[in-house]
Amino acid sequence: MKELIINADDFGLSDGVNKAVIKAWQEGILTSASLMVGADAFHEAVHLAKANPGLQVGLHLTLVQGRAVGEHPKFPRICDAKGLFTDDPVHAGMRYYFIKPFRKQLHREIEAQIERFLQTGIPLSHIDGHLNIHMHPVVFDILCELMPKYGITTFRLSREDLRSNLAIDCSRLFGKATDAFIFSKLANRCRPVLDRFGIGYTREVKGLLSSGRMTESYLLKALETLEEGATEIYFHPGCLPCAEITRRMPDYRHEEELAALTSHRVKGRLKDLGIGLKNYRGEVKTYA
Repeated sequence: MKELIINADDFGLSDGVNKAVIKAWQEGILTSASLMVGADAFHEAVHLAKANPGLQVGLHLTLVQGRAVGEHPKFPRICDAKGLFTDDPVHAGMRYYFIKPFRKQLHREIEAQIERFLQTGIPLSHIDGHLNIHMHPVVFDILCELMPKYGITTFRLSREDLRSNLAIDCSRLFGKATDAFIFSKLANRCRPVLDRFGIGYTREVKGLLSSGRMTESYLLKALETLEEGATEIYFHPGCLPCAEITRRMPDYRHEEELAALTSHRVKGRLKDLGIGLKNYRGEVKTYA
């Protein structure tokens, strides 16, 4: 059977994201969302999640383009004096890998983000990461210590088939090829460890290579390429105007992604293809 987990990233980033997540859940095909516990609209997102308990929520681990939750007073620090991480993911990745004093700080920060999530009382559905930072070798190794400790049993194993993606949209060829290669290698490193710990993941994740451009047209074509088993497709829906998401992601098509998630054409095609909707806990979602 073909099954889909439909996830919204950046829950808690802003009012505009929060509104879109709840609309996509209540009126569309969304099954889960990933929460940024250090973001400005975190408390609003928690309130909305509790008011919509069927929406499963995971942790959107943030170690780049965001604010730290833990305290990191010693130099060198993984964040600046205001607690902000660098906005450059490549810079962050290199620093986290090569500067060994960062590893204790990263452990402390990752655990602090898990604990802040759990303090909300919302069941933690899964772990993923902002800009897929959770796949970084150092970050992943720390998560492998912490996920069993906190009973976390599902994880976004980010990798996407390049050929299938290019058959739908051949833009950004070099960038997509680079991302597909890097995350394929990272996934190959992560997969046996996840299997050893009994941590679940889907057979593929779509959204990696066309992030911010998951429109209705793209989604309808992507549904035709699904293989047997569970696939995750993640989105970045948003309601504009919203200064924060415009500043952070000026090129993303937030409203078009929300439209895709609430599209009657998409719902109809899912039924025609016999594709079921579920979340990381295996709970099935029905929709009108």
